[in-house]
Amino acid sequence: MEKNYLDKIKESSFFIRTQVSDLPEIAIILGTGLGDLINHIEDKKAIEYKDIPNFPVSTVEGHSGRLIFGTLGGKRIMAMQGRFHYYEGYDMKDVTFPIRVMQNLKVKYLFVSNAAGGMNKEFKVGDIMVITDHINLFPENPLRGRNFEELGTRFPAMTEAYKPDLINLADEVASKNNLRLMHGVYVGTAGPTFETPAEYEYFRIIGGDAVGMSTVPEVIVANHAGMSVFGISVITDLGGKDIKEIPTHEEVQRAALKAQPNMITLMKGMLEKL
Repeated sequence: MEKNYLDKIKESSFFIRTQVSDLPEIAIILGTGLGDLINHIEDKKAIEYKDIPNFPVSTVEGHSGRLIFGTLGGKRIMAMQGRFHYYEGYDMKDVTFPIRVMQNLKVKYLFVSNAAGGMNKEFKVGDIMVITDHINLFPENPLRGRNFEELGTRFPAMTEAYKPDLINLADEVASKNNLRLMHGVYVGTAGPTFETPAEYEYFRIIGGDAVGMSTVPEVIVANHAGMSVFGISVITDLGGKDIKEIPTHEEVQRAALKAQPNMITLMKGMLEKL
């Protein structure tokens, strides 16, 4: 059955190769409410997830479920419009399956984005936070189980899970465009509940600046696959014992939409310089 996992990766990759001739080395995963970046991609070709053999299908409102190929910031890219979440009932192999397909397609750079709740007292709703590190609080690691050497080493280092040179590049682009860019540690949790005030406080105490329900599994697998990873969170709500706001998915989407222009400026600027 596990050998079948490699066959599934190869089958999905083969299908994509039959659809797209000029395959990119850069991939982007677009999080909640951040789909507008798609409108800035030129020479687009879209493949529905449901048409790709073995691909899961996203069930979350605000996640479309398409792979987009095209040009952004002068570079050939592929973008995942809609990602898969552990809370939807997928196991970690399904959540991270697209990363394995990207690996087979020779992707070298992975840009990930998400919507996150902020615990850092300096943050405001609508801020963009560059992820400098993460804390994995998911109950399962995507690398659990048999390790296939052709996919990566048994015990991968996570010392630089988010590449410092890409973080420096983001700072350069932000400075040039007068963007307020925060830095911080992302806490990944299973969801789908939003955090209690005490949980927000706990995550802050253990070193977290923002919390969300995605990203960490994909980043672990991308590092295992040898990719260079850059991650950003849009701060869509603030939590803690002194903040009594009740977040909703609709509010998160609205805040993410508001932050989109700055995120697009950052992404395009980084791709131009990559």
